[in-house]
Amino acid sequence: MTKYFGILMGLALVASCTSVDYPDRFKPTDGLPTVDYVRYADRDLIISQANMEETICLVGDNLTSVHDIYFNDQKAVLNTSYITAHALIVAVPKTLPKVEDNKMHLITRDSSVVLYDFKVLPPAPRISALSNEWAPAGETVTVKGSYLFAPLTVQFPGADPVDVTVASGDAFDVVVPAGSQPGKIKVTTASGTAQSVFMYKDSRGMLFDFDGLTGLDNHGWNGHTSKDDDGFGISGRYFQFGDGVKELDGSWEESQYSLVYWPGTWNEPEDYAGAPRLTDVADFTGYANKALKFEMSIPAENPWKNTPMQIVFGGVDLITFGAETTDIYGNKVAGQNNTYMNGEAAPRAFYMPWEATGSFDTGGKWITVTIPLAEANKGWSGAAATKEITDDSFSSIWFFICNGGLDLPEASCTPIIRIDNVRVVPIK
Repeated sequence: MTKYFGILMGLALVASCTSVDYPDRFKPTDGLPTVDYVRYADRDLIISQANMEETICLVGDNLTSVHDIYFNDQKAVLNTSYITAHALIVAVPKTLPKVEDNKMHLITRDSSVVLYDFKVLPPAPRISALSNEWAPAGETVTVKGSYLFAPLTVQFPGADPVDVTVASGDAFDVVVPAGSQPGKIKVTTASGTAQSVFMYKDSRGMLFDFDGLTGLDNHGWNGHTSKDDDGFGISGRYFQFGDGVKELDGSWEESQYSLVYWPGTWNEPEDYAGAPRLTDVADFTGYANKALKFEMSIPAENPWKNTPMQIVFGGVDLITFGAETTDIYGNKVAGQNNTYMNGEAAPRAFYMPWEATGSFDTGGKWITVTIPLAEANKGWSGAAATKEITDDSFSSIWFFICNGGLDLPEASCTPIIRIDNVRVVPIK
């Protein structure tokens, strides 16, 4: 009996509560709303624009007549707990509009619409890439990212800001201004300022600039060394794969399509005199947050087709230039061999920019290539590398344009592939 008495009392309490007339309870009204001004919800500052997801407060009359609000063509979420006759608190939608009219659309229950001028700003800009990080002053480059909406300004270190009036949101073109110095670039829009993670003319972690900064070049079996700037370079000497005559068909061809660097000499114990480990030249610690970058140029007359560039790394336990011995640090070193290349232990990335279309060129322009080191995790067959990858796995490097163990359709080409400024840099 006590149980049923409690239930009956609870129902009576609910019935009595619903009949109480709370003076602050939301009550929809008829008629049209008016908006006197808009302010931030958390501070007394009148505004005519706001960022996406920002919470604002409309101040006016008869705001309880509002049933829906659209910012441009994006519907906002209304909570009647935050609506009174004279104030309405709402968050600006987080989705970019497809149609932008820079107005709020206040819609009543009878579908009447009241418009109010209000601009929605995208989030602060983000910069992800520069089409050519080593572009000289006067060259047009593309800045890539998100929320890159004009009007905006872009600033290269050491140069005055450049005004940009055309931008897609994902990218814009700009001429590198005179006086630009190495460093991070900045982009400023109406929503804020972003600074790049990458650096313009970045020489950090330089492995091969072919102009003497590190003194490193091809150092292994076969292959060839870099060449003098013949008018096609970007910053002096560069390395070239292919001569426009020698056919590339995916087979093992080192004379034209290989750049290898093995650390070490024939000294025993191995002291790496004049041929240091790459881990002594650049900082590979935390390699998963870094990338191998280089600039690349391929003329339209000599496109690259259907053969991957294997970028193969190895610790001294897999490959060194001299004899199999012990080094001055007490490590056992492998000595010269090429068997590690076609094994599954040495980690590598397969770079295949032609994959989507079957052919790739840059029209002779230089572009920046980014290979995250975390993606250098495959073996010869394309399956996961069998040896654990650590910060010490990057003592050597071999760029080899060869199918390896990948099963690819037969095709041939006579490409010319120029690269320069090979470096390891942070990407996070």
